[in-house]
Amino acid sequence: MAYMPVERSAVATPARSGSPPALRRPGQHNWIHKLPLKMRFRTSKLFVSVIPVLGLGAAIGFLAAIMGVGGGFIMVPAMIYLLKVPTNVVIGTSLFQIMFVTAYTTIVQSTFNQTVDIVLAFLLMVGGVAGAQYGAKIGQKLRGDQLRALLALLVLAVAVRLAFDLFVAPGSVYELAGPGGR
Repeated sequence: MAYMPVERSAVATPARSGSPPALRRPGQHNWIHKLPLKMRFRTSKLFVSVIPVLGLGAAIGFLAAIMGVGGGFIMVPAMIYLLKVPTNVVIGTSLFQIMFVTAYTTIVQSTFNQTVDIVLAFLLMVGGVAGAQYGAKIGQKLRGDQLRALLALLVLAVAVRLAFDLFVAPGSVYELAGPGGR
């Protein structure tokens, strides 16, 4: 089979209607770009409306309050895939935001319900700070696609565990600890 060069004009011809076809980048949302109150986020190199960002934050805060978690497992994929924030910026932004949301939620929760175990919380905090330092060093050495793959594996592992617990009958209905003790 012989190589036949293709003329450039044949490749870049407009559509039959006479106007060039509308080219959209993958993940580009036209309705998001038409919203008012646009703001430039320099670190993440975004220029979007504040409305979807506030809406995303409110939805994550609502889910975090219901589930009792920081919301990072929802926020990280949402910022990567909905707002198109670079992965290395998502990590720091999520941690910074979660710090304030969880601090406020903890104060409100402990004030109204008095259900905070201070010793357990302190030990978890010490472990979390140490783990975050090592995680930050390792995260700087990984590429964005590797970080997204690790996130996907973590979410998949949690989903498999939840599905397993959903379909496997417990050994004893009245016992909280699994087989092997307390």
